[in-house]
Amino acid sequence: MPRPLLYALGTFFWTGFAPIAPATVASFAFAAAWWLIWTVAGPIPLGVTAALAVVVTLVGIPIASALEKIHGQDPSLVVIDEIAGMLVTFLGVTASPWGFVAGFFWFRFFDILKPFGVRRLEMLRGGGGLGIMADDVGAGALACAATHGTLFLLGSLGIGL
Repeated sequence: MPRPLLYALGTFFWTGFAPIAPATVASFAFAAAWWLIWTVAGPIPLGVTAALAVVVTLVGIPIASALEKIHGQDPSLVVIDEIAGMLVTFLGVTASPWGFVAGFFWFRFFDILKPFGVRRLEMLRGGGGLGIMADDVGAGALACAATHGTLFLLGSLGIGL
């Protein structure tokens, strides 16, 4: 893969070079872009979101591995894993401001804390691209459940979605 494309994808169009909290910057940029797509194009079917999550994860493994060889173990500039995790987070989430805010919040929460075995996913195959991607997909799964729970709770409280 040509280096410019490797960096464009691996850093989610250079958001991974943010000087402070590049994973959070990339996650926010993705959430904002996803919201804009929903707003302009309409709802994105669950199957499309799931397929994108799989593709980004599978493409992300060799990209993360390649960038890790250049920049050292799990470099902060690699944020394609955050994009895969955010896609998993947004599985089945309806297009509402609350959904995108809750998804962003929960994903960052679970990605930073890595509870319930998510941290162990980093060790898959000794780390590398698979480990880099796996823990974020795991955090995304927890964030997806928490986001749906949050939206259910807000809806039951009568808070407009």
